[in-house]
Amino acid sequence: MIYDCAVIGTGSAGVSAALNLKIRGKNFIWIGSKSLSGKIAKAEQIGNYPGFPDASGEDLARAFSAHIEAAGIEITEAMVNAVYDMGTHYALNAGADFYEAKTVILATGVAPKNTLPGEAERVGRGVSYCATCDGALYKGKTVAAILSNPRFEHEAAFLASLASKVWFLPSYRDPGPVGDNAEVVSARPVKIEGDAKPYTLTLSDGSQISADGIFILRDSISMGTLLPALALDDGHIAVDRRMATNLPGIYAAGDCTGRPYQYAKAVGEGNVAAHSVLDYLAETAEK
Repeated sequence: MIYDCAVIGTGSAGVSAALNLKIRGKNFIWIGSKSLSGKIAKAEQIGNYPGFPDASGEDLARAFSAHIEAAGIEITEAMVNAVYDMGTHYALNAGADFYEAKTVILATGVAPKNTLPGEAERVGRGVSYCATCDGALYKGKTVAAILSNPRFEHEAAFLASLASKVWFLPSYRDPGPVGDNAEVVSARPVKIEGDAKPYTLTLSDGSQISADGIFILRDSISMGTLLPALALDDGHIAVDRRMATNLPGIYAAGDCTGRPYQYAKAVGEGNVAAHSVLDYLAETAEK
């Protein structure tokens, strides 16, 4: 199946885009966290969102969730690792699955501007963003699992079930257990070195660890990795007033397009992006 649109991200921009596509009866897939954006729920108070005076982030998150449920929209919980241009449409790699869509709305929030030194050139050669996809390649070997969020701990546990040893590098406090063969490393990773496996991972305390595979499980990946041909502006996705990027059929909305990082702005951009998708689908259908 080729969807009309794939919306990537479940923050306020993604919510707005998905609701508008649903209202217009489009066949779309919405990929992200079912708990929506952690940033929203953590906000102590939101004073500039119309209709919600002095609301907390939890209030707004509950309102979003209720609206999504009432609209009957499903969220596919996964992280998109890559988007491929297929000529007439796009293919998205999300975990071990692939989805195809005529258009894409990037509502990924603020993605990391920079990868680790040595990361990009080793992607597919020992560095991976998906344990489910590539974990079996490292059965009985030593791997490093770099996690930005506890929600990825099940992937680290999967790696531990296959590898002989897992260096577990969480960037958050109080990590959970992922396996008896997993050793927690408190220092943060600084760079990846080595001409061949096993690679050397240098840490912030000056120490080094060695791993055949390095799994980097972030909340989002850099736009340069997700879509290498995508034009950026100071680390953000470059868009016009229609939220169109430099790639046909690819739109972006929310914090990933730049400041101000505010919910009201993100919701408006999600609305515009969805309507631009509608225009694009109508125009391409006529050709």
